[in-house]
Amino acid sequence: MQESPFTYKQAGVDIDAASSLKRRIVPLVRSTFSSNVLQDIGLFGGLFKFDSSRFQEPVLVASVDGVGTKLKIAFATGRHNTVGIDLVSHCVNDILMQGAEPLFFLDYLAMGRLDVAVAEQVVAGLAEGCRKAGCSLIGGETAEMPDFYEPGEYDLAGTIIGVVDKHKVIDGSHISEGDSIIALKSSGLHTNGYSLARKLLLGPGRYELEQHLDGLGRTLADELLSPHKCYREPMRKLMDTTEVRGMAHVTGGGLTDNIPRILPKTLDAEIHLNTWRPLPVFQLIQRAGDIEQAEMLRTFNMGVGMVLIVSPPDEASAIKALRSADEEPWLIGRISKGNGVVRYV
Repeated sequence: MQESPFTYKQAGVDIDAASSLKRRIVPLVRSTFSSNVLQDIGLFGGLFKFDSSRFQEPVLVASVDGVGTKLKIAFATGRHNTVGIDLVSHCVNDILMQGAEPLFFLDYLAMGRLDVAVAEQVVAGLAEGCRKAGCSLIGGETAEMPDFYEPGEYDLAGTIIGVVDKHKVIDGSHISEGDSIIALKSSGLHTNGYSLARKLLLGPGRYELEQHLDGLGRTLADELLSPHKCYREPMRKLMDTTEVRGMAHVTGGGLTDNIPRILPKTLDAEIHLNTWRPLPVFQLIQRAGDIEQAEMLRTFNMGVGMVLIVSPPDEASAIKALRSADEEPWLIGRISKGNGVVRYV
């Protein structure tokens, strides 16, 4: 027989821990606020004042994503301060592909048992990502769900809202035969392909996360936790001066499946594989699994984090503008007649 009243904490949900977390993350969240944020953290909804005077015909652009099994690397290493950057960068890049600038961000963090120190690291990464991208972290949900997650594990997802003038929406409809395809480097795997990478690189008889690999020039953990690169700043500088006809964020599906998302059905993207050498981590993965090149190109970004398409007369100025923003762009291919697919040559 139960001798005392049962509590929510005994069931696995610690309200006091949630209150402690909220107090600790307040300064982190506030550090992302712009003058458009109308309230402090803690209300039921985030309030954001939209300045429509800056736009002729504003269109809101939204996207939602998660970090995927890259989180398994964070769990194994106890390093949780970069996955928030991954999440924000991924979402910012997605709406950037349509020409949008980010306004605000919302996150969802779920744990089996709330670990305040871990959650604080995650939110610190979210705040850093938002500050770098120029968007405000105006709300979120931290859910404690006993028996739902393995001890020490959690899930992380987020939603971003951005804006673009209707006449500036980039949707690929202006792409033409002969247009130039320019590539921007990735910082590594970003947030895709980790299920395959973990299968091939980690485990008995394979590599250790803290093992220094000469081919990478750092530990495997450092490589796999390298934050997802955000392209907002270089692309903002470029779009201020150049007509960008199409952009593709190279995520799950690689170059093979992401570029067709913005191609007209009568045109192909002709990608020249000899224009770059995949980053060492992709070479390591390919050797470890004896993976065919077609599978690599459809699973990983292979060192190309995004591609953008401009007219041939704009090619030189686009590359110059991107270099001035500390990028290392290169011409990766051309647009040709076809059926809306990627062709590797």
